[in-house]
Amino acid sequence: MADNGEGPASPSLPRPRSSSAAVVLATLAVGYTLWAAQELILPVLLAMFFALVGNPIIRGLQKLFIPRFLGAVLVLVGGLAAAGALGNQLIEPAGEWVRQVPREMKSIAPKLRDLTKPMLDANKAAQNIARAAGGESTGKPVQVIRTELNEPYKALTATPRRVASVLAVVLLTFFFMVYGESLQRNAIALLPTRQQKKLTVDILHSIEREISRYVLTITLINIAVGLALSGALYWLGVPLQEALLWGTMAAILNFAPYVGPLIGIVIMLLMGFVAFDQLLPSLLPAGIYLVLHTIEGQIVTPIVLGRRMRLSPLVLILALMLFGWLWGIIGLLLAVPLLVCVKLVLDRIEGMGGWARLLE
Repeated sequence: MADNGEGPASPSLPRPRSSSAAVVLATLAVGYTLWAAQELILPVLLAMFFALVGNPIIRGLQKLFIPRFLGAVLVLVGGLAAAGALGNQLIEPAGEWVRQVPREMKSIAPKLRDLTKPMLDANKAAQNIARAAGGESTGKPVQVIRTELNEPYKALTATPRRVASVLAVVLLTFFFMVYGESLQRNAIALLPTRQQKKLTVDILHSIEREISRYVLTITLINIAVGLALSGALYWLGVPLQEALLWGTMAAILNFAPYVGPLIGIVIMLLMGFVAFDQLLPSLLPAGIYLVLHTIEGQIVTPIVLGRRMRLSPLVLILALMLFGWLWGIIGLLLAVPLLVCVKLVLDRIEGMGGWARLLE
């Protein structure tokens, strides 16, 4: 073979791959870290979520020649004012319901017995047959009930920590809205080549824009669902403040697909049994909620967001279980935005399109 003047090409060494045990241990370590550091992680994630909601509004204000700093102040103050006004309207009916529920449970019990009587009778008959076949005694086992006294200082120490967490979320939201872009620029400046910088800027801007649009769109859709439920309940004769309370609950629960609406239907059933005396009107609030959620989930959201934001129901349920187990109710609310963020990132990175399609 003729020599072309170049030395023999050195064979490329294969990249070392981690063992399965190392991957499993790393996954468990990351999961434990997310759970153990939730008091630090959750305020940051919530602030990023709220900043993503406000960023499209701030861009609109910038087109009106309003500086970003002033736009962030206006958005943050407006959001806090709206939340405060809504909370002021809802605190009275919420407190009334907290006081009323133990008393009204006595009136709910006969209605629930009427609904569940056939199933209870069938279950009782099956238990009696099983006991007779097995020769077991029908006497009830003794149950031991343990009571736990909450220490008074726990409530005193929990309140300042919650207030500090809320203030941290507010401040972080403001700083993310004002300085988020400059932080991105400074981080991108650390990249070595101009081509890498340009590619990274394009990816980050497109991802941030699409996620902001998604979060804002879902928020507006959930607000529309809450307003529609409030209007329907008000039409049924529920007082306005109470109707707003249940509409707000529906809007918040709608951020957690499947799990949130299921909880909402149960709450609407209880509310209907408390608010109405007859059986059919008692079922109407839950029926209206179910119809609204079906229209939103099967028609409105797919049309507005399109296929790019579609997620597999199985993946959604697994994500809700994981983040709900890690972070509780806040994890349920953040699961879908985090999953959409992961899908968009995978879709933009070369060679990761298959993983993004796996989430659809």
